Amino acid sequence: MKALGKLAALSLTALLVATACGDGGGSAPAAKGPQPLRMSIWTSNEAHLKLFKDIATEYRKLHPQVGEITFDPIPFENYTTTLTTQIAGGNAPDLAWIMENAAPDFVGSGALAPLKSKIEKVDELVPSATRLWQHEGELFAYPFSTSPFGVFVNTDLVKASGQKTPRELIKAGQWTWENATKINKAVAATGKNGLTILNFDYKAWDNLATIWQGWGAKAWSDDGGTCQFNSPEMVQAMTFVHKSIFTDKAMPGPGKAVDFFSGDTTMAVAQISRAAMLEDATFKWDLVPLPAGPKGDYAVIGQAGIGVMKKSPRAEQATDFLAYFANAANAAKLAAYFPPARSSLLTAETMAKTSPMLNDDQLQKVVIDGIEKGVVKPSHTGQAELAQTTRAALDPLWKPDANVKTVLDGVCTKIQPLLGG
Repeated sequence: MKALGKLAALSLTALLVATACGDGGGSAPAAKGPQPLRMSIWTSNEAHLKLFKDIATEYRKLHPQVGEITFDPIPFENYTTTLTTQIAGGNAPDLAWIMENAAPDFVGSGALAPLKSKIEKVDELVPSATRLWQHEGELFAYPFSTSPFGVFVNTDLVKASGQKTPRELIKAGQWTWENATKINKAVAATGKNGLTILNFDYKAWDNLATIWQGWGAKAWSDDGGTCQFNSPEMVQAMTFVHKSIFTDKAMPGPGKAVDFFSGDTTMAVAQISRAAMLEDATFKWDLVPLPAGPKGDYAVIGQAGIGVMKKSPRAEQATDFLAYFANAANAAKLAAYFPPARSSLLTAETMAKTSPMLNDDQLQKVVIDGIEKGVVKPSHTGQAELAQTTRAALDPLWKPDANVKTVLDGVCTKIQPLLGG
């Protein structure tokens, strides 16, 4: 099973093209009676599932010809690989959440059904949120979760170390990565942890885009054809990261497990949905935008889109359900957990109703401004193999005596053939 999952992940584009062009399930005779729908998702959160099921129940009241609608959670860590294995095994869902890093494979392959004419008020979806899910003017997935990255701050630890808080630095126009490192270095000297980047763990390298974007660095060129890991901007950004880890001790090193939400870590770069984990926090906390880099202010967003498998025998009904799931009224309900892409919902007043743990300034500066101007984390066709190769090539960087430029040159040597050059 493990080998099949790896094979499916590494050949995602080819598999999806075959799925889109083959007979698939679309040639099966029409079934009689209410037909079920299945959506693959990566959350098993009870509150999320209850909301989804409530929406599905209301939909079925209006569409009695539709059978049970089930939501099939797949663990986040292996989500795309498992989904791909399901497709390869002829067990594809009718609808699926798609991660931003797999978007080029799914959208470009023709495996997804077109949605533009089906989505209510599609013109109010903000361009930064839909860009990844479009091809030749058509929309192939609904960007239901467009979640900016911010910095969660344990203000108790900051004050105990005698440092100014990020909020104070923001007011002074001094919230930069350089000053953030000073804070984390000072707290780390007291025996606590400095900055952690959630889900990075020296493996998920694309999460480092939340830092390197401040230097104007990119993993590859905009057209996806040229590696830019060894560009001057990336070398500077990764040198900063390396120094923060091994010289300043401002970031926990490889192999050290930290948990911001337990109260022993100063800052955590994470998406705003993590605020829910602070409901019972025993320390005072804040949420602020990413610090400015040498290139100034910036924002990074993570995304998930919902698409309909074009060859599903129930594709038409699945598309109709997705349109209902994503309409303006339900988008407002979903905004309680998943930042919306609809401009009508991107106001501090509206978001305050769905995100009561965040104040107006946090909502405006981190969420609303982040969605409107944010850059999505790196994605590319053949992302599974590309991600695995990049991760292996970056491994030598996570040592105290690493030569940053040499390692990054090695990354480009490894991944350039995968970029088409």
